[in-house]
Amino acid sequence: MSALEAALTAGRLAAEGLQRETVRLYRPGTAAFDWDTGTDGSSAPLALYSGPARVKPVARSRGEEVEAGEVNVTLREYTVSLPWGTDVSERPAVGDLVEVSASPDARMVGLRLWVTGIEFSSTATAWRISAEDRS
Repeated sequence: MSALEAALTAGRLAAEGLQRETVRLYRPGTAAFDWDTGTDGSSAPLALYSGPARVKPVARSRGEEVEAGEVNVTLREYTVSLPWGTDVSERPAVGDLVEVSASPDARMVGLRLWVTGIEFSSTATAWRISAEDRS
């Protein structure tokens, strides 16, 4: 094992030690209503990942206020770090959702984040996903 591989292995173990939240990463189902039959044909959400993660606010995030559907919302940026070797059923995409289901900080439970970007790197210590809180 090279010195780089040893350093990455140690860094990845350390990063996993910081992943104290449990999250669910999923793609929302598509809404569909059949006007001819009057039935709901919406598809179920697609589960991509469930397990440990680190959910951390971005230090430089100021909380940008925007208008959405005539309601003011504040966008706050987060970085969601999953274990580096995470396998997912499909690659996450912008618009997917991350929900915090457990955390040592009880205030984070139920936090819902929209994926805004996915980062890939062979020398990263964790798989990082950019997301935002739209509340």
